[in-house]
Amino acid sequence: MCSWAGLSPGNNESAGKRESGRTRKGNKKLRSALVEAARAAARTKNTYLSSQYHRLAARRGKNRAAVAVAHSILTIACHIIKRKQPFIELGPTYYEEHKRDTVIKQSIKKLESLGYKVTVESVA
Repeated sequence: MCSWAGLSPGNNESAGKRESGRTRKGNKKLRSALVEAARAAARTKNTYLSSQYHRLAARRGKNRAAVAVAHSILTIACHIIKRKQPFIELGPTYYEEHKRDTVIKQSIKKLESLGYKVTVESVA
């Protein structure tokens, strides 16, 4: 569905180096409506899509971030229709929590591979 809308990025890889590509041509009206919805979602406060937009816009630019959020919106809509389940808002801190958990797991795995026994306790 995202490919038909022209929201799927190209995937170019050469010699193990990944490079981003252009999005494909798709349904222009659907694509422009979704990008406009993504820009509106970016202006909301304390939402998953807003935090996704601002995180990407800082690194990749506003236009690429808007297309990425539009891709997420269409993916969410497809899942809602296909699975007949309500949308669950992950919240603005989802990325930070996910990254924190990933860093903890990677650190534990690295220490255990070096021969240490690790127990994790929360300070607060």
